[in-house]
Amino acid sequence: MQLRPYQQEAKEAILEEWDSGVDKTLLVLPTGTGKTIVFASVIAERVRRGGRALVLAHRAELLDQAADKLATATGLQCAVEKAEQTAVDSFFRVTVGSVQTLMRDKRLNAYPRGYYDTIVVDEAHHAISDSYQKVLDYFDSAKVLGVTATPDRGDMQSLGEYFDSVAYEYSIVQAIRENYLCPIKVLNIPLSIDLSGVAVQSGDYQVSGLGTALDPYLEQIADEIVKNCKDRKTVVFLPLIATSQKFCQMLQDRGIKATEVNGDSPDRTEKLEAFDRGDYQVICNAMLLTEGWDCPSVDCIVVLRPTKVRSLYCQMVGRGTRLNQGKNDLLVLDFLWLTERHELCRPACLVARNKDVADRMTEVFEASGYALDLDETEVTASEDVQAQREESLAQELKAMRKRKRQLVDPLQFEMSIAAEDLSGYVPAFGWEMMPASDAQKHAIEKFGLDPDEIENAGKASLLLDRLIKRKNEGYSTPKQIRLLERYGFRHVGDWEFEVASKMISRIAINSWRVPINVSPEAYDPRKEITA
Repeated sequence: MQLRPYQQEAKEAILEEWDSGVDKTLLVLPTGTGKTIVFASVIAERVRRGGRALVLAHRAELLDQAADKLATATGLQCAVEKAEQTAVDSFFRVTVGSVQTLMRDKRLNAYPRGYYDTIVVDEAHHAISDSYQKVLDYFDSAKVLGVTATPDRGDMQSLGEYFDSVAYEYSIVQAIRENYLCPIKVLNIPLSIDLSGVAVQSGDYQVSGLGTALDPYLEQIADEIVKNCKDRKTVVFLPLIATSQKFCQMLQDRGIKATEVNGDSPDRTEKLEAFDRGDYQVICNAMLLTEGWDCPSVDCIVVLRPTKVRSLYCQMVGRGTRLNQGKNDLLVLDFLWLTERHELCRPACLVARNKDVADRMTEVFEASGYALDLDETEVTASEDVQAQREESLAQELKAMRKRKRQLVDPLQFEMSIAAEDLSGYVPAFGWEMMPASDAQKHAIEKFGLDPDEIENAGKASLLLDRLIKRKNEGYSTPKQIRLLERYGFRHVGDWEFEVASKMISRIAINSWRVPINVSPEAYDPRKEITA
């Protein structure tokens, strides 16, 4: 199978990490972009080198999916370690294994400790659990690849306790813009659902409390689905089986062809196939369909299982992001969830680079009254937030003019160059959390920044990379930016070094006053060069 460009880049990056001595690395790909294809190709390369590979997962659907993709994409057949099936003494060099089975001492001890030299953990956010760790610790000489969709910062901090690096990351925004996933439209429904009384357990809302909180609103939500989703193939996620069954009946009472599946459904496979064929318009489930199920024709997602966990929210919405013939976009219904704290995952969290942008996007969605494109809204919201930050920076600079500082504050520099990855940086791996080294501090100070304001080694490394890249590409220095911004010039972070240097020279020649024919607030060096 021909890999897409980003899939080929991902494969090469993973192998390079392993070859360089990094034993445990992560692949981050959004749902629908072919993560199974990528790790199948990686496994094929490792087998070609003479190794054995294990794909580890916690659900039969994920194991079956991995085995099918390996056979289709690479021709490799798989042994199975699950229930009564075992891969011990198998001729095949690839095994798909159930973690619930392999964690048992009798099954695990049947293998030599070095039997597998490659392990892939599908849905890697599970890798830090005791069951996975027991298997991974046993095969401790193996190279490990964790595959996940879009982890939030909490996930990354946890995953960073085991994994050493992120080999490759491809965002949902990139996938949409490059036409590998369909555009997402968000429609805010002005129905206020009170979650303030729902208890939190293990970092997320307690499902039993969610069922109780949702119950008074189900009739109104059903009416909204009839109104807004009548021409769409819809998946509804709910917190409890009883709530899912009740809601399905409400839709049926309104003339909607709806069905419901759960872990106890004896005819689950038949219902899923019927939904795929188009026999049903809506399928309701209590979080059964978040992993291991694909139906590309789905073009509407209704999340009635509010969550604080971004990876879980991404999995739910990801059920509808795949491309399909005749499908123009994915519609996500977003309700007005009332919470005591603003920690709830909503559509903006799928693409927003930081909380400020996400909050602005949510404000726009709530004020619109009609469906808005998620990517376009993110771009506009980012511009709004950046404008607010520039205004705030201008006020700070005005207050700082009387202060003489030899070194530039790193935060001021980050805001001036709109470096959201720097200003919103959170360390994930152990080395990143260590204090900045003396060598890093010395190098940062040589660039004109105050190293004492850098909190950790990870931030120092990222900042130095940016400073070196800007220098190599001929952009303005931190001190040039600070000086020109003090005179009121805008967007100096985008200026070239020579342009900034010439303007400073003009100001100096003019007795450190801005030339009379130059308006700092409106000045654009690109227009002057063109003229």
